[in-house]
Amino acid sequence: MSPLRSRAGRDGGHSDGGPGDDHGRHDDRAPRPPASPHTGPGAWARDLVMGMRLAAGGGREGWIRTALTAAGVALGVAVLLLGSSVPTLMDSWHGREKARENLGQAHEPPPADDTVRYTSTDTVFHGASIRGRLVRPDGAHPPVPPGVRQLPGPGRMLVSPALKELLNSPDGALLRERLDYRMAGTIGDEGLLGPRELTYVAQSSTPLAAPESYRIDHFGKDWHPPPMRAPAVVLLIMTCVALMTPVLVFLGTSVRFGNERRERRLAALRLVGADVPTTRRIASGEALFGSLLGLVAGGALFLGGRQCASAVTLWGINVFPSDVAPGPLAVALIAVLVPTAAVAVTLFAQRGVTVEPLGIVRRRPPLRRRLWWRLALPAVGAVLLVPLARESPWRDTPFNTVRLAAGAMLLLLGVATLLPWLVDAVVSRLHGGPVSWQLAVRRLQLNSGSATRAVSGITVAVAGAIAVHTLLTGMQAGFAQAYAESGKLPRIGLWGNAHDWPRVQRALTALRATPGVTAARGTIDAGLSHTTGRPGSTDRFATIAIGSCAELRTLARMDSCRNGDIFLTGARGHTLTPGATVDLNPRYSEQDPVRPHLWKIPAAARDARLRHTGPAPGRVRYDLLATPAAVDIGRFGYPTAEYQIDFDRDTPDAVEQIRNTAAHIDPTMNEFSAVDNPHDAQYSSVRDGLFAGAVITLLLIGSGLIISTVEQLHERRRLLSTLDAYGTRRSTLGWSVLWQTALPVVLGLGLALACGLALGTLLLAMLDTAVTVDLPVVAEMTGIGGGVILFVTVLSLPPLWRMMRPDGLRTE
Repeated sequence: MSPLRSRAGRDGGHSDGGPGDDHGRHDDRAPRPPASPHTGPGAWARDLVMGMRLAAGGGREGWIRTALTAAGVALGVAVLLLGSSVPTLMDSWHGREKARENLGQAHEPPPADDTVRYTSTDTVFHGASIRGRLVRPDGAHPPVPPGVRQLPGPGRMLVSPALKELLNSPDGALLRERLDYRMAGTIGDEGLLGPRELTYVAQSSTPLAAPESYRIDHFGKDWHPPPMRAPAVVLLIMTCVALMTPVLVFLGTSVRFGNERRERRLAALRLVGADVPTTRRIASGEALFGSLLGLVAGGALFLGGRQCASAVTLWGINVFPSDVAPGPLAVALIAVLVPTAAVAVTLFAQRGVTVEPLGIVRRRPPLRRRLWWRLALPAVGAVLLVPLARESPWRDTPFNTVRLAAGAMLLLLGVATLLPWLVDAVVSRLHGGPVSWQLAVRRLQLNSGSATRAVSGITVAVAGAIAVHTLLTGMQAGFAQAYAESGKLPRIGLWGNAHDWPRVQRALTALRATPGVTAARGTIDAGLSHTTGRPGSTDRFATIAIGSCAELRTLARMDSCRNGDIFLTGARGHTLTPGATVDLNPRYSEQDPVRPHLWKIPAAARDARLRHTGPAPGRVRYDLLATPAAVDIGRFGYPTAEYQIDFDRDTPDAVEQIRNTAAHIDPTMNEFSAVDNPHDAQYSSVRDGLFAGAVITLLLIGSGLIISTVEQLHERRRLLSTLDAYGTRRSTLGWSVLWQTALPVVLGLGLALACGLALGTLLLAMLDTAVTVDLPVVAEMTGIGGGVILFVTVLSLPPLWRMMRPDGLRTE
């Protein structure tokens, strides 16, 4: 005997076991004794297991519903696991960076058998950053970074697998000229931030000296990476919110797929003696089965998807698949909370339903949806976000991070809570129209819950996608405008350590001979201060440019010039005058040693007027101009050689040719230019990923909407058969299905558009960036929403045609 039949015997009266005893002893007039409550853990476990058995044995249709529930939960679990992997991922990424680096030691060790001179030789090739390190051992046992067994020999280098692939490809010909070392091997994974990183370690064939390099005796430095810039922080927070909020909504929706069919099964269980609490626990068991399958499938999806991590590079971060691993606590929480949420959502959905033996009785009269609390959610979100927009620019503090995440999530959830009220308010005022329209409107007037539940996921996903894309578009447009302004004049700036003027002259000769270069100028720049005491405000410091008369004339207008002359520009209102004493080795921080190099400005110094005094990228407002014979360059603390190179954009690979020349002059030379805009590729990759995620979410939600629509059609099969018997055309009922799907979706897309644009505008206001609407993305997301309508309608037509038969009027 099954547990339900046993319960039926207990509830309906004691039976001695004879076939006729039950009928003989039943008395309709006698009151039935109250059923004893069974609400302990044993009853919960038994009913949950029975619900899981019903879900597993529900036939093809039951498995379709279970599979769809599992797919929705799997997507949510995979995203949750991915989100919880971010801290571990970043710790691994920064840990490898710290282990392989040494930015210099407070007390430089003396030369020894276990020391090495070390310097950075980073470069850029066709917009891709290449990390380079140049070493020169002092002895036979130098330290080695992770991933390297021993340092390469002189004139040789170890490269990452990705850099080796690039150098061996036809596209790497110019790069091979720049990195003119022989490849001696590859760097292991322990020494790489990610499998696609471009990096190398080379040994210089000539000695390395200060200040281009410094001496170290170990690798691994306890340093803290610089904090992320404000736009990146806001984008990261909003990306997490935009991904997680639809997932949470979808988790709550997916466990209710097939709810109407489930309620009919519960009515059958009531007919054989199950009480109302038992049916609710059994319904929870069915949802629990789907969520457990989804939990396992989500874990498998996450493990399979993380294998693609090496192919993804975001914001210059590329990681190994093993780095994408959530912490044990996060896994445990997800494993417990997801099934618990499935049970809680099911019990919450059953609160307004009474399952009777002959059908479902919903509490009447139907409760009118209240508006005040639905408006409270987005209102609270706006209260959290508007002050942040007024306090622009964004300040990265934990409190602001919580306010931003909470405000954005409340705004997005407010859209989901407003949609049911909006659908009811709109359809209650619709009257008349074609028959197909009236059928759809009447159905929504009777019960719009299942439709709005599925569409709420679409609404939140589209709103979040539009908000993040609006943020990305504004930020990308700002960077593009800045690079366009800076890059109007095709120019590259280079700077490196300076030793003497003849070297600068040789460098200028080599740069001017480079293909594509139209002009090149260079000076030696240095700082000086008015006094030798404690450093005060910045107006105590001044800047001097040292160069030949020809180079100085490109900076200022002067009557005459010969080697040995000095000029005062008065660029920033300094009190520098002929005869004033200055320090050529100023202290820029309290940690700098006091080593004054005093120098008196010659009395013969003359005035000169700078040609360009306005602010511009790479332009320095010099206070003094000097020829090489006027001052001893070796007395300056930190002199740098500054180069400005103009080039012809029409010359193929002119930029890469200039970089090759600079690397041959001094591999430690640094570049500042606007010829490459790395943000375009970074933002485009984020936008593409978000768009793909939104499309997948919309398709899954559309699949759930199909199940709900087909179940509603099945519930109305007798009505459909009656309409068919009266001669109603199939096209009329097909259009009614279309309108029934389209109305909630259109209203949801309207809400999503308004919320997404408002949220994106607030975010851009926080960053003090002009608002730019990504119209193509808005159109695409709206078009996908319309595609979901057609998708649901087309797949709902075959079941509709099957139900429109006179056989549906037969009654047993």
